[in-house]
Amino acid sequence: MNRRDFLKSTSALTLGAAVLPFLKVLPAMASANETLVVVMGSTINSLDIHRSGTNRPSYQVAVNCYDRLMTFGTKTLEDGSLSYDYDNLKGELAESWEVSEDGRTITLYLREAAFWDGRAVTAQDVKWSFDRSVTLGGFPTTQMAAGSMTSPEQFEAVDERTFRIHLPHASKLTLPNLTTPIAIIINSELALEHATDDDPWATEYLHRTPAGSGAFQVERWEPGQQLVYRRNADWASGEKPGAERVILREVPSTSTRRALVERGDAHLSQDVPPRDAMELDAQSNVKVVSTPIENCLHVLCPNLNFAPFQDVRVRQAVAWAIPYEAIMQNAAYGRGVPMWGGDSESPTDIAWPQPFPYSNNIERARKLMAESDYPEGFEVPLSFDLGQADWAEPTALLIQEALGQIGITVTLDRIPGANWRTRALVDKQLPLHLENFGGWLNTPCYYFFWAYIEGNLFNSSNYHNDEIAQLVDETLFMSMDNPEYAPKIRRMIEIAFEDVPRIPLYQPTLNVAMQPNISGYEFWYHRQLDNRPLRVS
Repeated sequence: MNRRDFLKSTSALTLGAAVLPFLKVLPAMASANETLVVVMGSTINSLDIHRSGTNRPSYQVAVNCYDRLMTFGTKTLEDGSLSYDYDNLKGELAESWEVSEDGRTITLYLREAAFWDGRAVTAQDVKWSFDRSVTLGGFPTTQMAAGSMTSPEQFEAVDERTFRIHLPHASKLTLPNLTTPIAIIINSELALEHATDDDPWATEYLHRTPAGSGAFQVERWEPGQQLVYRRNADWASGEKPGAERVILREVPSTSTRRALVERGDAHLSQDVPPRDAMELDAQSNVKVVSTPIENCLHVLCPNLNFAPFQDVRVRQAVAWAIPYEAIMQNAAYGRGVPMWGGDSESPTDIAWPQPFPYSNNIERARKLMAESDYPEGFEVPLSFDLGQADWAEPTALLIQEALGQIGITVTLDRIPGANWRTRALVDKQLPLHLENFGGWLNTPCYYFFWAYIEGNLFNSSNYHNDEIAQLVDETLFMSMDNPEYAPKIRRMIEIAFEDVPRIPLYQPTLNVAMQPNISGYEFWYHRQLDNRPLRVS
């Protein structure tokens, strides 16, 4: 079978028995051709992370196809698996960097590197790319703002290989922010060839055609079916990727993805549901890595636009009614970190996430409901993302039963994954819903910036508290060594304990199943698969 026929056959993959002959021969062919076969359940909807509406699964294109100025080193966790190391900041496209004494000027010196078309990467490309990220709006612009980068005037191409960032104030988040999938470096000359008066940032072109200098190029993209990466042998910003080609197959059925890994017909499966992870982990022919997702929580969100949840006693009653342990066992299958049963209503440290001082206590919940403005209870829909039904559906059913015991009648509202982001995070009109958010930059103030400040994307509860807003404003850019930092963070967490606009259920794990001969897998905060270090032995 030649290359064209091989790629054509991968696009014919279906969920039926007719595909079995193809699957049977795939592993041997993959090994011979240094091809890595990955399966995932989500759909990539764009190849441009800056484009409005680009979904989370699409972020991995930015990770694998583009360079960033900075990256993080690698550390080994207690279970022997690998993870990015937030405390070890390294250069990627930046060979070195300097920070001024006042922390307000960062100068980065670029290594010699080339885009896929052979043109040298310059500081002007970096400036154009950063100008684009802070101008297009939406999530990319807000993410850059978290690192105090909000205006094109802050970015300066000093010469061909020297780039400078001017900050309004020193920030502990600026350099880490340069590691995020948002901070990609685009071939500006190529992009501008396809720009128009109506589309000056070439969003339509880059939506389907990446233009980077990264470790992989997109060889083929068939939306809803597959994406094929091809190794960039001239990648200058790291060790040459282990795989010549990566075929990323979109397989909606969790049982089919599991079967493909079990039979050896796929090398790796991303984001495996907890139950499958538990059962696969017991098998000798599959390796499972489950990593707690830093700065991330699965939460129940009461929306304060819904009148009953404006009463803090109602929110607290809900927090006391939740069957946390049952959710951990029946939805997470024990793969997670408990976030209930904290020892005190006043936190003693600034660890985040940390357990809230609630547990399952129906009598206490009933007492709070009786004292509230809704002693007879009320009706409310509980919404969740069908794309996360593996944990969300059993969680919702358990919550529905528990809240019924305190007079709250819950109906389940199952929302298709394609509509979830708009309904829950943009429109913010779901009265009660399950959500998860993981902060990319691993500090408590960063999490609170996104999830507790009114108007920000992940504050789907429409919560506002003047004191938290002030504390976030004061701590977001403050050095963690500042003696005022820890007391302010503890106060922020204390208010969150009391107000519970987000009720933590547990800290989830990212589960990845792979063949035993796969090495190099690293967990990353963005939860996307970094194909660059993966190798088939």
